[in-house]
Amino acid sequence: MEYLSYEIKDQIIQCFGKCFHYKDNVESFLRSAGVSRELAQKYKDEAKYVWARKVLNDLENFEDGKIIQRKILGELCLLRNVPAEVPDRNAGIEALRRLKSLVAEKQLQFEEQKTHTKSRAQQMKDKTQIILERNNKLLELKSLFFKGLIADDRQKAGYELEHILKALFAISELEYKKPYKTETQQIDGHFKFDGFNYLVEAKWRKDMPNENEIGGFQRKVNTKLDSTRGLFVSVNGYREEVISQFNGQGANIILMNGEDLMHILEGRIELKEALQIKVDKASQYGIVYTRIL
Repeated sequence: MEYLSYEIKDQIIQCFGKCFHYKDNVESFLRSAGVSRELAQKYKDEAKYVWARKVLNDLENFEDGKIIQRKILGELCLLRNVPAEVPDRNAGIEALRRLKSLVAEKQLQFEEQKTHTKSRAQQMKDKTQIILERNNKLLELKSLFFKGLIADDRQKAGYELEHILKALFAISELEYKKPYKTETQQIDGHFKFDGFNYLVEAKWRKDMPNENEIGGFQRKVNTKLDSTRGLFVSVNGYREEVISQFNGQGANIILMNGEDLMHILEGRIELKEALQIKVDKASQYGIVYTRIL
């Protein structure tokens, strides 16, 4: 087992400097990754960047240092977000994204305190390739989303939104039916999630949808089986007074906005997890819109 490359080590150091604010959190993180209390506290008075670099260097002098270095790397790659107290959270998230990208590119294969077998190594390689392909697809969709934000042709942007949603559901391994028409209704999409059928309404206009538009969509949902629910997507969001009209008993739709989509496209949260958060809030409290992060 080789030590981490300089490029990976340097990015780990960047993550320690940008993803943590309080030093106690840094120490706790190091301890959870298997660093001894003595080493974790040895350089605590130093700046976080210097602290992280010295700990990584010292680990190279220990018999199990390679394993612990990879455990630190693995724990960082599992982070999806950074603490709220971090001054520049976007910089922290970008540092994590860069680290994960480096790991994928180099197809690093690491496990906690295990020797890699050939079969396990191939599994890790395949998994890394899947992650890399998924990240590339998300980057493509994110680029398409940004183009839609500044596009003058709003009708075209609406079609692009339908494409983004279909591709995003495919990445998340959720079957998504493209727009279709019944004799009296236009449906922007359909998918199944957690045992329920969901109709989709997607809007990407300069204005926000009004009560009648969302109500009209809810009536479409109500004309289907009782197990049918609805997902209304409005990139430009919703007015609070409109949202409040659909909260409460009988709520069978959930709302998603552009901020939600961006969190998903940037990989901060999985689509399935985002949907579950919204569904749980609606089913437990009758709240049709809730933030996912």
